[in-house]
Amino acid sequence: MAFTFSKAERLCSRKQIDRLYAEGHRFVAFPFSVQWMVVDTPTSPCQVMIVAPKRRFKHAVDRNHVRRLTRECYRMRKQHLYDLLNEHGIGIVLSLVYIHNEITSFEQMGHKMDKLMAALEKEILATL
Repeated sequence: MAFTFSKAERLCSRKQIDRLYAEGHRFVAFPFSVQWMVVDTPTSPCQVMIVAPKRRFKHAVDRNHVRRLTRECYRMRKQHLYDLLNEHGIGIVLSLVYIHNEITSFEQMGHKMDKLMAALEKEILATL
């Protein structure tokens, strides 16, 4: 699998976002708050929305930096998640909200993303 992050993998549908926050499962893997939900007709095995709140980062340049770091870490570590989803024939929508007040380094965020992916896979297997 290529390490890409295509348009089909981005969560853009307002209906799906509203449904995700109304009906989805939630857990915290610091520095991220994760909201996820299984979908019936997936366009991609996993659609992701990455959020850096204006409440925590007042400057747009900081919010953009956090989103870029998060997107890059996710892109490099999504393979195991995609394998699990394809194995079970399901699709999910996922929201990653950065809840820490400070911007972490790329290496630290990578370690946190590894933990997040492990926790997400465990949660998915628990609901199947």
